[in-house]
Amino acid sequence: MATLRQLLATPDRLQSGSMSTPARLIAVVEDEATIREMVSLALGKEGYRTESFDDGVRAWDAFARALPDLVILDIGLPRLDGLEICRRLRTRSDSLPIIFVTSREEEFDRVLGLEIGADDYLCKPFSIRELMARVKVLLRRASIGDAPRASEDQLMVFGPLTIDPLRLTVSWDGQAVPLTVTEILLLQGLTRRPGVVKSREQLMQDAYPDRVAVSDRTIDSHVKRIRRKFQAIDSAFDQIEGVYGAGYRYRE
Repeated sequence: MATLRQLLATPDRLQSGSMSTPARLIAVVEDEATIREMVSLALGKEGYRTESFDDGVRAWDAFARALPDLVILDIGLPRLDGLEICRRLRTRSDSLPIIFVTSREEEFDRVLGLEIGADDYLCKPFSIRELMARVKVLLRRASIGDAPRASEDQLMVFGPLTIDPLRLTVSWDGQAVPLTVTEILLLQGLTRRPGVVKSREQLMQDAYPDRVAVSDRTIDSHVKRIRRKFQAIDSAFDQIEGVYGAGYRYRE
């Protein structure tokens, strides 16, 4: 995890676009003060406005008045937990980007969170740079959510596999696969040209559109997690094939 000192040493960056355009407002709902302050600081350095809450009830009272542009939401909150806040938010908006952060290791919590409407999740301790990359992707998707779909945002269907690039959902034979944003982007990169081998460098460009520096090992870890999640639904899943010394391909 990035330290406060490292974040302070990062050059300030403003959002692209007109200087007169109001910065996006991101709510950070987290009862751990260190994490809440670190995330808010990182968001501020990226040019976003932030509001932070250490309590679920206070956060919901604010959301009931007005919704932010994105919510970073801890699951284990005092008085009103993150899962319930997510449910309530989805009654007000089905397009508001929501990222869960959780210290709970049980897969049940993560799957449940995605099923009730979260767009992504991160487990503590998490990388601040990874969080910033996911925030940017989700806000970019949200900004075109009401516009007609471009061809690159059409449903991608490959036999039992369906990817919705706009809603950031994946299903296998009709069952939802709880992939993160980064995992979905990597899977999209593999499936755009089935049968074609993509190098790890190419997959880095697909999975990290904002060019977060990652290692080959990171791509390998993502592929392992993607396989594991598909195999939890279908033990025979073997569509993602490693090619020694070259990279990976999605089998036709």
